[in-house]
Formats: sequence, structure tokens, C-alpha cells
Amino acid sequence: MRIVILFGSEMGTSEGVAECLADEFPAHEVSVYDMFDFDPGDLDPSDFHIIVCSTYGDGELPTGAEPFFKLLESTQPDLTGLRFVVFGLGDTIYGDSFNRGGEIAAELLIACGADQVGDHARHDASTPIRAKDMAREWARTLPIPALQATQAGHGTA
Repeated sequence: MRIVILFGSEMGTSEGVAECLADEFPAHEVSVYDMFDFDPGDLDPSDFHIIVCSTYGDGELPTGAEPFFKLLESTQPDLTGLRFVVFGLGDTIYGDSFNRGGEIAAELLIACGADQVGDHARHDASTPIRAKDMAREWARTLPIPALQATQAGHGTA
């Protein structure tokens, strides 16, 4: 199974997390794309999708993700059978808009029939936990077929 990681970033943090996540799945074919350069028509239900999305402004999608989600919303492709997870980035100092970018991404994919599986990760930049460190731990929990078998001994000494 191919894993497709799509990132939407404003300042590059989501891109760094996406590349970090790609390294966590050595037994799988992994492709990483900037949402700005990815056509929603290329979403394939046979792939497992990881969405890495920051939050910008007053709880909006980052500039790099806007064209992807505007096209997704306007074309409403049938994404039945597509499975995805979300790793959101935000900062609790922004209150109600904390991690809203990732939530908007999930809502729009679900509206097209996709299934959100696994835990929706919400990184908080106000904590001392680095986004990449949180992403590595989160990756080990994802419901990707054969992942549990390939990572059974991963990270143990």
C-alpha cells in the first residue's frame, strides 16, 4: 500500500513534519506532496493519505493548502473508500482557532465521502514538544495495514 503525505504550510513547519513522517514507513512506498502542487483529482482510494496541515491567521487553511481545498470543495469528487489521518499544527494562544486548519481539511475530505481513521493529532507550538517528535510517536499508532507488524520492534532496545 502506498502512503501519500500531503502538506499545507505557511512557514515550512508542515513540510518538515511531512518529510519526517515519510521516514517512519520504510516498508512502504511513500510519496510526499505540497498540496499547492497536488490536484484533488489525483486522490486515490487505494492509497493511505496523511494530511499535515498548519493553521494560519484567524483559524484558516494555510496559503499553500487553499487552492487544493477550494478545488476539492468546488468539484466534490467521490472519495468513498479513501482513508486518511490528519496531523494538525497550531498554537493554543489563538484560543478557538487552535488547529482549525487541520479540522477544516478533515471536514472537507469527509464531505466528499472520505473516512478519517486513527487519532487526529493536534500539535501545540506553545509546548516544549517538537512537532517532529510528536509526529514520530503518532506515526506508530496509525491504522495502516501491516504497519503494526513492521513496527512491532521499532523503537525498542
